[in-house]
Amino acid sequence: MAKTSAGLLLYRCKDARLEVFLVHPGGPFWARKDLGAWSIPKGEVAAGEEPLATARREFREETGLSAEGAVLALAPVRQKGGKIVHAFALAGDADPAQISSNRFVIEWPPRSGRQQEFPEIDRAGWFDLAEAEHKLLEGQRGLLGQLAELLRKAPDDAA
Repeated sequence: MAKTSAGLLLYRCKDARLEVFLVHPGGPFWARKDLGAWSIPKGEVAAGEEPLATARREFREETGLSAEGAVLALAPVRQKGGKIVHAFALAGDADPAQISSNRFVIEWPPRSGRQQEFPEIDRAGWFDLAEAEHKLLEGQRGLLGQLAELLRKAPDDAA
């Protein structure tokens, strides 16, 4: 069975442009990757946990920021490895300079016997949809079109 994760796609309208908040994974495997490496803040759905609760928890853990308010449910997407991502769009604002991520420990360098700690997220940023299309992991790019379509249908309610 495919793993399932859930996350929040925070968005805002700035200078009449739609922007989305994305995060870059921390650690040595992602250090030199940029295009196609960014993600929405997300994490694995625990047994018995509702995807929206997971999305809010993971946003807080990965960014140190709170994400409250009404959400728009997006259709789940499947990433290359088979993981299914449930995403919820949320209008809001966040300062990328203020993120504070949880941390993880791995053996680094490999087979060195040395344990090193890294932030799960090493940076965050706001991107318009064209730039986000290049930055975002391929399997999550469909979320951008879904968000744009939902906002086109209900701009007064969602923006």
